[in-house]
Amino acid sequence: MPISYTESKNYTTSDLQQLFQSVGWLSSNYPERLKKALDHSETVITAWADGKLVGLVNAMDDSELTAYIHYLCVHPAYQGQGIGKELLRSMKEKYKNYLYLILIAENESLIKYYRSNGFESMDGRTVFVVQNK
Repeated sequence: MPISYTESKNYTTSDLQQLFQSVGWLSSNYPERLKKALDHSETVITAWADGKLVGLVNAMDDSELTAYIHYLCVHPAYQGQGIGKELLRSMKEKYKNYLYLILIAENESLIKYYRSNGFESMDGRTVFVVQNK
């Protein structure tokens, strides 16, 4: 089945919740907040199969130098079909004139995946986070 990609934010709260639940992400427990956050992201690129949201990537940027990819999410039933790769390719193209396109990889398999898609780790960098519960 063909996958279509769009930058229009034509997803519903339910679309987002189902996609994020499929990968077990905590943000799926807050569907209204998730939709609001994505609606306010500078860039959201979505992947659709037969009217179903099957993948998504979003970025926040400073309009000139740095963009941050926050979510890259592909429904498990659609993984391995190049959807994540295409979403990342689209982001790299959109932000090709920025100095940095930054993301965080949380485990070795993600590090390997992002490296295979042209991202590099930066030695001497440490990620800091405050998690509000």
